[in-house]
Amino acid sequence: MRVYLDNSATTKVDARVVEAMLPYFTDTFGNPSSLHGFGRGALKGVDAARDYIAAYFNCRPSEIYFTSGATESNNWVLRGIVGASNNKIKHIVTTNIEHPAILDTCRDLEREGVLVSYIKCNNEGVVSVEDVKNAVTDNTILVSVMAANNETGAIQPIKEIGAFCKAEGIPFHSDAVQAIEALDFDVNELNLDMLSLSGHKFHAPKGIGLLYLRSGVKLKKLITGGHQERNQRAGTTNAAFIVALAKGLEIAKEEREATNARLTVLRDYFIKRALAEIPYCYLNGGITHRLPNNVNLSFGFIEGESILMLLDIKGIAVSSGSACSSGSLEPSHVILALGVKEELAHSSVRFSLGKDTTKEELDYTLEALKESVARLREISPLFNVQTGTGSYV
Repeated sequence: MRVYLDNSATTKVDARVVEAMLPYFTDTFGNPSSLHGFGRGALKGVDAARDYIAAYFNCRPSEIYFTSGATESNNWVLRGIVGASNNKIKHIVTTNIEHPAILDTCRDLEREGVLVSYIKCNNEGVVSVEDVKNAVTDNTILVSVMAANNETGAIQPIKEIGAFCKAEGIPFHSDAVQAIEALDFDVNELNLDMLSLSGHKFHAPKGIGLLYLRSGVKLKKLITGGHQERNQRAGTTNAAFIVALAKGLEIAKEEREATNARLTVLRDYFIKRALAEIPYCYLNGGITHRLPNNVNLSFGFIEGESILMLLDIKGIAVSSGSACSSGSLEPSHVILALGVKEELAHSSVRFSLGKDTTKEELDYTLEALKESVARLREISPLFNVQTGTGSYV
């Protein structure tokens, strides 16, 4: 059996999304910036997609900018707000559990003299609205808080944070990548000024995303070289992928309620069995404010990467930490932020369910997981010392 439980890293492109985008590779292949009929045909598809997405977020079509993905959108927000600000002292408030696209960019900006405050989360992975309020100063030019965490699935109180920012007149941005398939996003209800998105998190292709940018919020251009996206983001308009992005959002909205209900049951089933049947197994983060598809577990006395490799041999795809940080030997900064000890953070494994995940697949995974953990602990000196067994005692 082959089981894919790494949907937080990327999702399979939905067949209906492929069907929607295919004509833009063949019959309607023109450059949307061209004035001839081929170009106008492609532009029509782009405009229709932009209109749908604007209605989806309850904003104006002119406030939607297409990018290569959330990494670019996040960079545009952070670097763009700094570049456009006239403040002598520039201060950004974010959290210590953000994606590297936010954290690494903030560290770059700190080297350029920008002040950054990193709000800590609690042991469930959720940040406090009061902590955000207390971090804001007269020099704050941006607050950026992710909608839901990519490793723990912890849902953040962005509506309340946004309301505070709105009252204070501070631009508010959210990286909504992980939450977009599970949660509704009305940018006015959530008091959002900017929102970043990537298509591959909700069954659209990789390499396409967007930035919602509220009218009146000023950002310096990140990419120059052409007049696309109303002269704000240069680069040939990717009509096929833009159409796919809109279709992915449409499907996510139509199926959200049923998918969330089904995945919540499967998630809780998986967690309950894992905690009951595997000794020294711990859930990272809380349940109450958690995405319905996320399970993040730590396993005492062994390494998460070792579990990942043994499960891979059995045809099961999971992850250890963020996919964008998988080359690092350091434990996850997100798991450490929960207060988990470093040795246990090294053993964390994320199982992210998808809309096609079945109970049978989870049962197969649980049996493989129990076998893999037991096998690794047989050769673990730390485990043998803990239990008083094995040749290492």
